[in-house]
Amino acid sequence: MRTPFDLSRRQLLTGAGAAATAGALLFQQAEAAPGKTIVFTHTSVVTVDTVRDDVALAVNGNTIAAIGPTDPILQQYPGADIYDARGKALFPGLINCHAHLAATIARGFNEDYGFPNSMRLAIQPTSLLSKEENTLMAVVGALEGMRCGTTTMVEDAGNIAGPAAELAKTGLRWVFAETAADKEAPAGAMSPELLAQSPAPKFSAKLRDEGMQRINDLFSAWHGKMGRISVFPSASLTESCSPELLHAVRDFADKNGLGYTIHLAQSQAECAYMLKFHGMRPTAYLDKAGFLGPRFFAGHCRYVDESEIELLGRSHSIISHQAPMAGNRGVIPPIPALRAAGCTIANGTDNNTNDLLETMRVALITERIRRNDPRPGLQPQPEDMLADATLGGSQAVNQSKTIGSLEVGKKADIIVLDTQRIHLVPHLRIVSAWIHNGQPSDVESVMVDGDFVMRDRKILTVDETAIIKEADAIGKRVWSKVQAAGAIPVPRLPRPA
Repeated sequence: MRTPFDLSRRQLLTGAGAAATAGALLFQQAEAAPGKTIVFTHTSVVTVDTVRDDVALAVNGNTIAAIGPTDPILQQYPGADIYDARGKALFPGLINCHAHLAATIARGFNEDYGFPNSMRLAIQPTSLLSKEENTLMAVVGALEGMRCGTTTMVEDAGNIAGPAAELAKTGLRWVFAETAADKEAPAGAMSPELLAQSPAPKFSAKLRDEGMQRINDLFSAWHGKMGRISVFPSASLTESCSPELLHAVRDFADKNGLGYTIHLAQSQAECAYMLKFHGMRPTAYLDKAGFLGPRFFAGHCRYVDESEIELLGRSHSIISHQAPMAGNRGVIPPIPALRAAGCTIANGTDNNTNDLLETMRVALITERIRRNDPRPGLQPQPEDMLADATLGGSQAVNQSKTIGSLEVGKKADIIVLDTQRIHLVPHLRIVSAWIHNGQPSDVESVMVDGDFVMRDRKILTVDETAIIKEADAIGKRVWSKVQAAGAIPVPRLPRPA
């Protein structure tokens, strides 16, 4: 028998019965109708290199149509919807190139036990989630990203077909990076314990074919849909993929003009495993398989050495840098050396949180530490971090001609920043002030493809309040069962007597 709780969840995730139940409607029509013109007036327009003050920006349909003095643009578009943007700044939408959205269920746990997670739970929280609940967790992560100014997200996961429809309805621009792996058990990210007991890898043609079929099916179903969705092939981990699978992923990407990705050098155990069983470091393994290249973006690269940095730079590969998660794992990746070698740097969030503002801030601080310049604190600058999160991201998602900057002719992926906040005034440079001192709540509105998905801090495409309530109830139920099955000790520092 279905309980009211179950009915509410079904309505939330499928829309069934929504018209009959106030508050149960999850997905609503976006604000801007196709072809409608919107003019942001008397505002600041931020690019990576310049800020134009007291100008207007016109959006016609899904495209930036004009940037210039307000009065002439208003005369040019007399019937436009006017957004009074005094005291605001328009930024290009941020691009998250590496996310695992359903991992939101592990907030407050996964960040604090190393990588891979060293706490051996009696029950894994994900095992207690239904498919609908797993989808809800992914939507929660997407909404957090939206509130933090993200307009494009790369969901790097397996079986994306499950949550794809609900993620699409958020209105964000998506890259669904469906992952494949063909290594037989034990699979998964390499840990010191797993390394010690690992036999030589065995690869399965059946697993390989199944993974490539999932990629092909998702591509057929979703690529190009709504004008906002792309599907990329993704190889899961260097230690989990055979050369044959790497060839298949690269060939699929080449055939369809796509980007492609993998997790690379994310742990010391991974590097040791590849040396032990393949006689080479992870990046050399990818290079031998012909996997590197300008449409390839690698997640992490925390432990690449000089030889790997040279390979990545020479091939013009792209690096998705997840700075806060790297810090949580106790490492600062060699981003300065990767830049110098010729790699484009993009940004991602990885697990648990989807705040790209935090990512830019931590990336700036940790790169300044890693550079060890004669005069510390000069490089990189906040504008460099914004470039990574926008232009770098647009290259990673293979859309640099259409998104990543506020330019006439590009897609209208725009975030509206409220600059009149106590932590942002006064300021010399709004880019610097926001990246150093900003908060996600500074983001007032978010536009994707010319449609407002959030306006005046209200998300328009989903019932955020209902989703939060449901996610909280699920989380409490799941974690109470996990804790009942066994204690979860916190490895605290010793305190002085």
